Amino acid sequence: MTEATRDNPGARASSSGSVDAHLGYARRMDRSDGLAHFRRQFHGIPQDSDAGDGGAGVGDTGGVVAYLDGNSLGRPTRASLERIQRFLADAWGGRLIRGWDEEWMALPFTIGDAIGRAAIGAAPGQTFIGDSTTVTLYKLARAAVDSQADLRGDGPFRTEIVVDTDNFPTDRYVLEGIARERGMTLRWIESDPAGGVTPEQVAAVVGPQTALVLLSHVAYRSGFIADVPAITRIVHKAGALVLWDLCHSAGSVPVELDAWGVDLAVGCTYKYLNGGPGSPAFGYVRAELQDSLAQPIQGWMGTRDVFMMGPRYVAAYGIRRFVSGTPAIVGMLAMQDTIAMIEQCGIQAVRDKSVALTEFAIALADEWLAPLGVTVASPRDAAMRGGHVTLSHPAMREVTARLWDQDVLPDYRDPGGLRIGLSPLSTSFEETYRGMAAVRDTLRAELLHRSGLG
Repeated sequence: MTEATRDNPGARASSSGSVDAHLGYARRMDRSDGLAHFRRQFHGIPQDSDAGDGGAGVGDTGGVVAYLDGNSLGRPTRASLERIQRFLADAWGGRLIRGWDEEWMALPFTIGDAIGRAAIGAAPGQTFIGDSTTVTLYKLARAAVDSQADLRGDGPFRTEIVVDTDNFPTDRYVLEGIARERGMTLRWIESDPAGGVTPEQVAAVVGPQTALVLLSHVAYRSGFIADVPAITRIVHKAGALVLWDLCHSAGSVPVELDAWGVDLAVGCTYKYLNGGPGSPAFGYVRAELQDSLAQPIQGWMGTRDVFMMGPRYVAAYGIRRFVSGTPAIVGMLAMQDTIAMIEQCGIQAVRDKSVALTEFAIALADEWLAPLGVTVASPRDAAMRGGHVTLSHPAMREVTARLWDQDVLPDYRDPGGLRIGLSPLSTSFEETYRGMAAVRDTLRAELLHRSGLG
């Protein structure tokens, strides 16, 4: 029995009799939500609303009935809109080229340290804002395998890279390219799309030839949370390095990279950190490894003296060596406000609300959607589940398209998975209720249409 069911006496009643009980539960949770004041700081959400939505209509939320895709693209904050406008007028428009000396050159590391403090458990000097997630993954993965591969042909060196079959496509594609470039072999872990990779699976494939293991902390499809400390210990026991993809955990699930002994990590900033479409990724390199790794994209911003303009590349000391070209300053602006929110309230408070939201969504799915043939394709144990829930049904592709036409915005992932992404700082329980009710009604209409009765 979920917390939502225990606190909601009507949660096991029939659909027609339980709507008000579920809605009442959602509104009670919103009124007692210690993070509700953060929700009102997001663009499109009324500043004068109560702790929840209080029956707010479509016009009160920017035309959106329910936004259930915060695990793909977060909402913008009001402060970020003001920050960007101020930057254009004052920092760029007023200071012009002087901005580089005054602030911009240090910004990738200033914001990186802020992410380290607020979201990923990293001491200063180990995190940077760099390129896209794909490029940053490539740079750190190549640096890792090059440090252990036989580049001179007079080994022994390590020749295998480990990745799982259900990791996010860019992770797999990047490693396929690196393996081809370096004449290495990929070792595949067969992972369950409704689950994730376990320590036992990792232990079964790593060995003396393993150079690098790349896995996701939170699985993009199921939301499964991998056991980072246990897997990291197993990889290190085999003498290899481990690179963790934090795209679906940073800002939603507590992360302790330093305490867990992680070597390398990459995460995107446009999901739970609300950096905006295409905002640059962050990279983490453990301090002890920094001066022994050579990243493959040698650009002027990663040199020891950026303005020497010397004839040869000389890598900077420390985390700067992992930067390549001119930093995407405008792309770094919006994330700063959400990072500050997380640092203010604490990542554990964010996680506690995330668990409560996903428990509520699962309780509604069990009552409303299971009779329609929907299964929950995410872990039911909250300790093993990240910030999103995947609902599986063969009609979900069509249901998602219909929902978008109604301004209800989840997303879809094959095979048949509708993802409910609940960003704790910007999502209310009532919004979750409205979204799940729309999924129920839209799926019912789609099934009637398929049967010729709708």
